[in-house]
Amino acid sequence: MGRIALVVDDSMLIRHTVCRFLEERGFIVEAATNPVEALETLGSVNPDIIITDMQMPKMSGSEFITALKAKPETSAIPIVILAGRQSGFSETEKRANYAIFKDIDIESQLQIALSTALGEHVPQ
Repeated sequence: MGRIALVVDDSMLIRHTVCRFLEERGFIVEAATNPVEALETLGSVNPDIIITDMQMPKMSGSEFITALKAKPETSAIPIVILAGRQSGFSETEKRANYAIFKDIDIESQLQIALSTALGEHVPQ
């Protein structure tokens, strides 16, 4: 069975780009449009990595990370945040394992983030 990734982003374009990238590398991908939906998904899915936007409706990325860290079953899952360069989240959100900037080549950053967060080589 392949590794599982949970992608949380309210932008359909970003979600599609990230999901396709992961699927091409053998991940089983679950996607959610907001953190509330993602938390429901986590009731039945145990991902190896979570990639989340920071600015979304219903709940912010920071609130989502707080909810993940509060539960023993999700507290150790590596988290990669997606943020705009100007947002400052890459500096202020210290609980994430890695930050990716939406306004730069997402795929090359994802490659590095996956290898870093999962501590293993991920195929190109």
